[in-house]
Amino acid sequence: MSLFIPDDHTNIVTETFEQNPAERSSAPTIDSQSSKKADLAGPGIGDYTELEQILPGDYNPLLTPKETQKAIFHLKRYIEDNLCKELSLLMVEVPLIVDAESGVNDMLDRDGSRTPIQFHISNDRDKHPIDAQVVQAATKWKRVALKQFECRPGEGICTDMRAVRKDYFLDHDHSAYVDQWDWERVITAEQRNIEFLKTVVRKIWKVLVGSEKFAQEMFPELRQPRYPNLPEELTFLHAEELLAMYPDLPRKRRETVILQKYPALFIIGIGWPLKDGFPHENRAADYDDWVTDTSKQTLRDTHGLNGDILVWNNVTQRRHELSSMGIRVNAETLRRQLEMANLLDNLKFPYHQGIINNELPLSIGGGIGQSRTLMLLLRKAHLGEVSVTVWPKVLKEMCAKKNIFVLE
Repeated sequence: MSLFIPDDHTNIVTETFEQNPAERSSAPTIDSQSSKKADLAGPGIGDYTELEQILPGDYNPLLTPKETQKAIFHLKRYIEDNLCKELSLLMVEVPLIVDAESGVNDMLDRDGSRTPIQFHISNDRDKHPIDAQVVQAATKWKRVALKQFECRPGEGICTDMRAVRKDYFLDHDHSAYVDQWDWERVITAEQRNIEFLKTVVRKIWKVLVGSEKFAQEMFPELRQPRYPNLPEELTFLHAEELLAMYPDLPRKRRETVILQKYPALFIIGIGWPLKDGFPHENRAADYDDWVTDTSKQTLRDTHGLNGDILVWNNVTQRRHELSSMGIRVNAETLRRQLEMANLLDNLKFPYHQGIINNELPLSIGGGIGQSRTLMLLLRKAHLGEVSVTVWPKVLKEMCAKKNIFVLE
């Protein structure tokens, strides 16, 4: 499977898809089947010729670099404080590196295509060595940390997480350096349902909408008619519903089309194979629950207790993912998902044993992309305007020609 496929074009969306989705054939063609399979491969655009066409040609940043830095740090404090308030979270320290034998690193997907950076710590002339990994996300570590910090149902933790994902294609909204507000909260067995998931999502959305208003109070120039504010309410759609609306389109194009109708969206049920045989997107088998049958709650043939917050970015004129989150696996669904992913060998890891033996608390959690969110709120065209990381020369030169200056 190829890792990065250039197939997310805003300019290909037509009125036909918007006005008459029911007229589309329900049986995908060979071409659409192939495109859907390719679309599961991972994020990113994958080609700098295409990226040059996608980056806006009439961009003028609304804030100077100095103003941007001021806004970033005030916004980060606002979002952290209000996430903790809304979800009853405690800010805690989070690891940058973990022991490879712990099994707590985030593998991001099921096919093994995105591997963490690993290195050997000889320690005492190799008498007490450690094989360490740079985290790709703190998803699984947080669940262990809930027990460590003795969180009770309704309580949780929030982190200022840093990670490295070396297998991403570096474009306008993907970088090798990742920063997230990674959060996790203890729940009860009775709360493992879609309505509770929606309740938590709405609390997060309230914080994000509030942060946009906060940013514009600091810098009124961010109020621009060409960049409408976020809607007060999110639209919720299950991945099966979205597929039924646009059965021939691959996932990213389905998202692109629907976001032009509903500019802020939470897509539920990501990971389970949909009616066309493909999941909306591949998800790792050992954190989010994507197998639980939710048909009694949705009155459709649906599965999964997770989802993504997506918005329409008016600067880039593209889909823009802000958060991935979900109710986490329990002992039963962990085993089932590992079996479906042919990863039952992972049950040997301490993290997985903690779930199987009911030693780790039931939880809900997610990650909110910091740079992604700041890029959106501050009306930026590129992640590099709000975060410092490495970019290839070709991208920096391309951006400079378009009045986009990435930090170095």
